[in-house]
Amino acid sequence: MPTLGAIADDFTGATDLATMLVARGFRTVVAVGADAVAALADAAQTDAVVVALKSRTAPVAEAVDDSLKALHALRAIGCRRFYFKYCSTFDSTPEGNIGPVTDALLAALGERRTVVVPSFPATGRTVYRGRLFVHDDLLDESPMRHHPLTPMRDSRLQRLLAPQTAHPVTRVGLDTVRAGAAALRAALAEPVHADALVVLDAVDDTDLTAIAAATEEFGLVTGAAGLAVGLTGPHPGAARARPASRPGDVGVVLAGSASAATRAQVAHALDHLPHRRLDLHRLRADFDTAVAELTAFVREHWAADPARPPLIYAVATPDDIETDTPAGAEPPAALVERALAACAVTLVAAGARRLLVAGGETSGAVVTALKARTLGIGAPIAPGVAWARTEVCPAGTAHTVDLALKSGNFGDTAIFTEAWEQLV
Repeated sequence: MPTLGAIADDFTGATDLATMLVARGFRTVVAVGADAVAALADAAQTDAVVVALKSRTAPVAEAVDDSLKALHALRAIGCRRFYFKYCSTFDSTPEGNIGPVTDALLAALGERRTVVVPSFPATGRTVYRGRLFVHDDLLDESPMRHHPLTPMRDSRLQRLLAPQTAHPVTRVGLDTVRAGAAALRAALAEPVHADALVVLDAVDDTDLTAIAAATEEFGLVTGAAGLAVGLTGPHPGAARARPASRPGDVGVVLAGSASAATRAQVAHALDHLPHRRLDLHRLRADFDTAVAELTAFVREHWAADPARPPLIYAVATPDDIETDTPAGAEPPAALVERALAACAVTLVAAGARRLLVAGGETSGAVVTALKARTLGIGAPIAPGVAWARTEVCPAGTAHTVDLALKSGNFGDTAIFTEAWEQLV
């Protein structure tokens, strides 16, 4: 029976955390939405359940409501400790949603304090003196400064979080974290932190291990997937899900993210894979026909060279980002999500059994359109990215497919061409 319940604010974040938990010895399942939790067929053989929500950029009230529903569902199946997972780049706006969701979860659990730990050193995210770094750059000097949905223009986590929460926001520095779990536990028990969201410095995995040990009695922790580095599950060497597809099965890459990392991955793939960029003007003029043309392009290349998965993408360079959306037109991000989700539905019906999706919002749209309910974590591809086995039923016919959901900021440059090697 699961004892650890996690609530992730997007779908790539859910698989990111689940991948880490499996590596740490937790038999883990990702449930797509709160309603899927109660229907878990193998809950008795599970140590952790991660609920994947599409709440990162949702209205605050909706994000809070969805998160509380997930919490209720996790408690109902026996979970006793909880983890609110958000992005390691702390993606949010001044209104939320990290602060409001954290406040709501604390209140529902009867807890007064928690920690804030977005560090994930394996992907270059660290916190020092309360400032969040992306590799060598401060958050507000990184490409996240120009994110189209959640532009991050401050690196000080206390200052970012304070407008979002009713709790004080305090900080514990690296010296205390490095003093060890006992010292950190004592510091967190001080009155100044009794009713607070406590930002913790962490720059390497040993820091995360100390934090996990110091907070093992907390009813709720919050952070990126890196915090799971310090956890130890009851089943070391927990088996990963076996691939659903077989050698020779066709696949596709659907890239909706406009992040700098994904743009570099797209640019690399343009030299190696058949590709087609989304034409937003064409989609607005005749959505169904434009999607049919895109999926026909993919099927033609499957027939010619099934070993090379075609790429459908939104952005390869900053010049591809639409800056002059026609008045009254569907916003570009929403249109990209809808188009790639429609492509996924058509292509699975046409035989796709391997899908690599780039972008958190895009991943949420694709998984929702495919009507996936649970994800079994399979082979890792990169830090924070893994293949997952899932049953989809987009048009009344069930198919079991391999699905990789990649955060826009994660993965090596060659991930779109090399990820398939893990499906053996």
